[in-house]
Amino acid sequence: MKSEDTPFEGGPMDGRVLPVLVGMTGHPPKTYRIPVPDPDGGPPTVLVYRRVPRDSRGGLRFARWKYAYAPEGAKGSGRKWPWSKPERPSAADPDATPGGKPDDADG
Repeated sequence: MKSEDTPFEGGPMDGRVLPVLVGMTGHPPKTYRIPVPDPDGGPPTVLVYRRVPRDSRGGLRFARWKYAYAPEGAKGSGRKWPWSKPERPSAADPDATPGGKPDDADG
């Protein structure tokens, strides 16, 4: 797989450049999560960085993107695409329509 040296801005990774795998389109992932182990043995802290367009001037020659620190965490973009799967109703909800085929008029 191909990787691209991508700079990180803000947060604990500020100023570092890491090789990030790029997809078939040549773009790195939109969000980059870095798990940081807890020294006391608790659950790891996850640092979240979001991909943003990089200034065309200076620095790395081929990097078109950089990652900016997102202290609020993994917040969605808010977009709802028509082809996305809808949320399934909870099994505990008695009024929820069961999954499977819709009601058949013939029985």
